Amino acid sequence: MTAFVSGFSTGAGLIIAIGAQNAFVLTQSVKRNHHFKVALICAVFDVLFIMTGVAGVGSFVASNPLLMKIATWGGAAFLFWYGLLSLRSAFSDRRMELNEKTDSSIKKTLLATVAVTVLNPHVYLDTVLLVGSISAGFMGSGRYFFGLGASTASVVWFFTLVLFGSALARVFAKPIVWRMLDGIVCCTMWGVAVSLIV
Repeated sequence: MTAFVSGFSTGAGLIIAIGAQNAFVLTQSVKRNHHFKVALICAVFDVLFIMTGVAGVGSFVASNPLLMKIATWGGAAFLFWYGLLSLRSAFSDRRMELNEKTDSSIKKTLLATVAVTVLNPHVYLDTVLLVGSISAGFMGSGRYFFGLGASTASVVWFFTLVLFGSALARVFAKPIVWRMLDGIVCCTMWGVAVSLIV
């Protein structure tokens, strides 16, 4: 359960950050443009990448004591740094900018969804490398529960965006909302980093 919660917290903290993929999904949701299919594609790719990282990178790192130490301290350092960026961002006036251009063609929409997912280098950094490496800090099956937690966070987030897109678009347009969210992400990342070291 601890591994699952840590995975969920880490996954949520990484995926909630404003990015091209989130803006794209939210845009399709607001426009009601094949939004459930869009969310499903994004979630499936995230789960595949996360579990690949946990099974591949995580297993490889877990088999080497030196790499385990590097991954543990490196992962913790990254999470502290990520939390610091979120804390700094909490004092800015950022907001989610939605792309107004929407193509109602299902083929073009789904191809655009795949493109905004697999052509984004941050997706691989966050899911395969980072989540995979951090998962190595959990013994035995705990590594896979960590991956399951991160995967669950991804699925929940994407379907939350499409289910409540219109309401969320109005909420995310307010800088104060992002300040609060960044503060929560900061605390979450630092909490996971501390638990990883301990």
